[in-house]
Amino acid sequence: MSVSIYYSARRTTPLTAAESATVERIVAARAETFPYDDEEGPYLYGPGDDGDDGILAGSTKLPGGDPGRWLPVTAHVLDSVTELRRAVGGAQWHVHMDDLDVPWDETEGYALPGMRDEALAAELGGLCDTSGTQDG
Repeated sequence: MSVSIYYSARRTTPLTAAESATVERIVAARAETFPYDDEEGPYLYGPGDDGDDGILAGSTKLPGGDPGRWLPVTAHVLDSVTELRRAVGGAQWHVHMDDLDVPWDETEGYALPGMRDEALAAELGGLCDTSGTQDG
């Protein structure tokens, strides 16, 4: 079963040329810093299907095979969307993981509990340890 993060922004006025350039710059910069070359990063696919007021829409499929990658990818994607939201003023944003809305915090931006917890990331990464060795 795959899980994706979806993000969209709506407002009555379209993106300005300066905003469009900023969005493109953010997407390119965030792609350069994405933690894994073999995973899907933040992807904008257009203005969305919310009618005339959709200005941005995108999604990212989270890693399916390695739980240790979930948190770094989730953090990177949500940080990317946070940067986009802060660059595009006056828009109404909707960010969700399938049926779960991701909350907005003015200070932290978009975040989920534990997504920056290094111990949790290490524990999740250990779930895929298939070395098959046992002491004993």
